[in-house]
Amino acid sequence: MFGVDVQSGDVRGSNRPSYAVVAFNGEQLDRDVVSRRKLFRLLDREEPDVLATDNVYELAADKEALIGFLRGLPAETKLVQVTGAERPEPLSRVASRHGVPYSKKPMKEAEAAARLAAANVGQEVSAFTDRTQLKVSRGRSTGKGGWSADRYTRRIHGAVKRRAREVESELDDAGLEYEKGVTEKYGGYSNAVFEVSAPLGDIPVSAARSGDTRVEIEPIQQDGITFEPLAKRRDHVLVGIDPGTTTAVAICDLEGEVLDVLSTRTADMAAVIEWIIERGRPVVVAADVTPMPSTVEKIRRSLAAAGWVPDGDLPIDEKQHRTREEGYENDHERDAMAAALFAFDAYEERFERIAERVPPRVDRGEVLSRVIAEEQSIESVLADLEGSEESEAEEKGPEPRELSAEEEEIKRLETRVERLEAHAADLEDTVEKRDARIEELEGDLTDARREERREARERREVARLQRENRRLERERDAESEDVSVLEDKIERLKELWRLDHSNFADVAEQKAGLLPVKPVEKFTLEAIEEAEKRFGLAPEDVILLRDATGAGREAAKRLSEIDPRLVLANGGLSKVADEELFERAIPVGPAEDVTVQEVDELAVAREREVESAIEDWEKRARERRQQRQESMVDRLISEHRADRSEG
Repeated sequence: MFGVDVQSGDVRGSNRPSYAVVAFNGEQLDRDVVSRRKLFRLLDREEPDVLATDNVYELAADKEALIGFLRGLPAETKLVQVTGAERPEPLSRVASRHGVPYSKKPMKEAEAAARLAAANVGQEVSAFTDRTQLKVSRGRSTGKGGWSADRYTRRIHGAVKRRAREVESELDDAGLEYEKGVTEKYGGYSNAVFEVSAPLGDIPVSAARSGDTRVEIEPIQQDGITFEPLAKRRDHVLVGIDPGTTTAVAICDLEGEVLDVLSTRTADMAAVIEWIIERGRPVVVAADVTPMPSTVEKIRRSLAAAGWVPDGDLPIDEKQHRTREEGYENDHERDAMAAALFAFDAYEERFERIAERVPPRVDRGEVLSRVIAEEQSIESVLADLEGSEESEAEEKGPEPRELSAEEEEIKRLETRVERLEAHAADLEDTVEKRDARIEELEGDLTDARREERREARERREVARLQRENRRLERERDAESEDVSVLEDKIERLKELWRLDHSNFADVAEQKAGLLPVKPVEKFTLEAIEEAEKRFGLAPEDVILLRDATGAGREAAKRLSEIDPRLVLANGGLSKVADEELFERAIPVGPAEDVTVQEVDELAVAREREVESAIEDWEKRARERRQQRQESMVDRLISEHRADRSEG
């Protein structure tokens, strides 16, 4: 235990404070006067269990500074204010109440603080939870660029990722629960944050900075400063136990209210007993079966409590009904809870009868424990407890002497200080209420802004959908126009097949023998594609080229790919086009050789004239091929003669 008190100076002033420090191990005392810096070095070196003082604001100027002071303490060191919580008592009064030597000298006050803390007197001061934040981040900046900036950045981020995985592995090996969050960057992580469900002292990783990475560890701060008593009150309780592979324990108070429940597969009997002792002083230990299991009996004897079992094993439906208003995670917890509650039901009337006879100043739980667990009579217990109170009163001695004027002034000033502190506390409560109201209004404002943003998003979405609707309507109208055009074309095509042959004077005597002719305005790729869109060019069609002049090889090739039955040409074909069509065996004839009758954009011709034109082309084609062969033979003979003459 370390006790400290200001020797000189003030933490809030310009004079740096020095401290009287007393180290107390229960028997020996070591004293020293140190500076603030040396105090921190001493704490880091010795790592005491407790650093005790009569006022924590002798160590820090305000709450923020106190939080920083707590953050700098060793993980295992508690800061204890021995004079109470937010409204501390005078150290002299606390020391007198607990029989600890006291003097106004700083070294004596430090000694009194150490002795009081050793006696579990005081409040532990804390600003942090039992959770720890561990952050792995970059150990150096990635820089502003350069020829190797990408490779350098990738190396650093890769190192952070590797170190984060190492930390995660160490936490897993230690069996610690944690939540992990990472920020991924080019080549790996820029940082990784672990929130570990363990205090700082249990973390197996050390804070360090090495090359490209840095590891920072600090406890997670809670809201404000809290004070927890060192000596926790342990009330009298009833305990229900369900032993087995999974051991369950339930604790309820003397009013029949369930306080805590435990179920475990790993804890041994000693751990179970320790868990029970931490939560109260057992009066009765109960089981839900008869006879009491040996494990429960051993725990009962260890706790020196009375035992209770039912007349017969408790039925499941009765246990479910008795625990219907309580929460439990499994059947073992339910059975332990039922045992404790049925034991309370059995003892309830006896508890009430004993409580009626207990005077107000006497601890009812202590009387119940000694009457039920130790089987003493209530009269003897009350006589013993009341006799103890009288002896304590006698030990207090005579009435205190009359105070001097100086002591009266001190008392008056202390009363005034307490009154001012109470007023300050009221003002702090008012500030807290106003802060809470401000926070509430800020929350309402945030909600209103969120709602406004939602409505704005909805308005933008409605506008987008309206624009999309108008676009689709325009597309629909355009498609409707295209449909109308196509329908007109279909009607004209149908009309072609319904032609009244009497419209043609030269074929009025017969209604058959006509073929459709599909006209193409010019012998070009564009005209062919246009005709294909309008009429649908297909193999075995008769195609009329209204202007066949000037065609190139590509146009001739495209026309031959359709594989028409006959091509009727107005005007002479170019040599290239004629050669291409001839090579692909596409029949070509003069348009004047076939009578073509047109109706609007459509046309028909006599089938016999078409066949005659095809026969004429075939005849010309045979003659042309024969001429080619003769020319080739003549050329070969000439070349042969030339070779012989040269030889």
